[in-house]
Amino acid sequence: MIRSLRGRLFIGLTAIIILTGAIGVMFVYEWAFGEAMELQDSVLIQLASVVQNGSFASGQPLQGVEEDTDVWLIELGKTPRGPADDRQLFGLKDGLQIATRKGQPIRVLLQTRSDGSRFAVAQPTAVRDETARDMAFRTLLPIAALIPCLMLVTALVITRSLRPMVRLAGDLDARRADELTPLPLSGTPSELHPFINSINGLLARIRSLMDQQRRFVADAAHELRTPITALSLQAENLDSVDIPEAARDRLAALRQGMQRTKHLLEQLLALARHEAPLAEAGEMPLAALDGATKEVVADLLPHAFDRGIDLGFQLVEPIAVRAEPVMLTTMVRNLLDNALRVTQRSGSIDVGVYREGEVAVLQIEDTGPGIASPDLERIFEPFFRGSYPQGEGSGLGLSIVKRVVERLGGSIRLENIGRADRSGLRVTVRLPLAADPSKEVSRVA
Repeated sequence: MIRSLRGRLFIGLTAIIILTGAIGVMFVYEWAFGEAMELQDSVLIQLASVVQNGSFASGQPLQGVEEDTDVWLIELGKTPRGPADDRQLFGLKDGLQIATRKGQPIRVLLQTRSDGSRFAVAQPTAVRDETARDMAFRTLLPIAALIPCLMLVTALVITRSLRPMVRLAGDLDARRADELTPLPLSGTPSELHPFINSINGLLARIRSLMDQQRRFVADAAHELRTPITALSLQAENLDSVDIPEAARDRLAALRQGMQRTKHLLEQLLALARHEAPLAEAGEMPLAALDGATKEVVADLLPHAFDRGIDLGFQLVEPIAVRAEPVMLTTMVRNLLDNALRVTQRSGSIDVGVYREGEVAVLQIEDTGPGIASPDLERIFEPFFRGSYPQGEGSGLGLSIVKRVVERLGGSIRLENIGRADRSGLRVTVRLPLAADPSKEVSRVA
């Protein structure tokens, strides 16, 4: 069974074309064959008219007629005479007849002159049939050539007719996973409108479910943050209490667990916030990418120093982009947090902020283990931490970064560094430069 709609249409229409063409060929062949016969009869009539008024030798091919037509003049005289075939011809009426001469069928035209003598213009039927078949086949050649042309035209028409469907599928494939705007009906064939309306209805239902999910995550994280904060304060208050050393170790583990839980809740809130609809990039204020990066680096320097990691800039240029300052801070902080988590002591993290054409580039290189190649395609999924996770991360940092970058109309690329002198991970974020850099740049508070 053919599952392709294009294949079904092509095979169905091709079968119709071939069947119709075959029937047409049969009728055209019969018509052309009959016309060729009538044409040869008219030639015999014209030759007989010439013979009636001229003098030609009996039993010889008529002059002026093509050699392969094999037309003969037979003088029968005023009374039956000569061979039995001639006497048989004499007994036939004037006009076109079918007879036999020398053992082969002939088409013969008999005429009587004014003096009473008779003659016949004859032609073998085999020659006539061959000539008629040749003429009929020549008539069929254009039709035979037309059938494959029609099949080609049919294939082109089907392909062109289904192009809007292919274009629609391409538009859906090119969309981001969180882009749930309705598909436009304008410029599409009316036959696709029910299909598009169904897809738009499905997108609306998915959008509603995703909004509910985001609200649930945000509400749950917000509600849990208050008791976790209260528990953290109570654990801090226990530092001044004289408790046994074993209990103090358990208290440290408890505080560390609450800190991880608090960090996870903050990440969930950030994920829900950046998944919610935002203003268009062109409507956002100007923000300094270099300023946001410098402030995050300055904030994380003490932590990097404690771990013996060299954190610093390779290159930094003043660059403005259209973004909410908090979005840039969230993006840079998550990237540097991941780099600090996977970089070993005595390692380094190099940060670059520079312009590349009409694009602002943020590049971060670390000396960690990198990311396993099979994980590169899934590393932006929420809660996915790769084949060899490092540290105590929640698996949400890169997912949040991905959403921030997409909201700002940019792109992010992760690639492993495999040089002889260095290994690690290189993260490259590209964002559109601000359309009007002359305006005042909002610095991150």
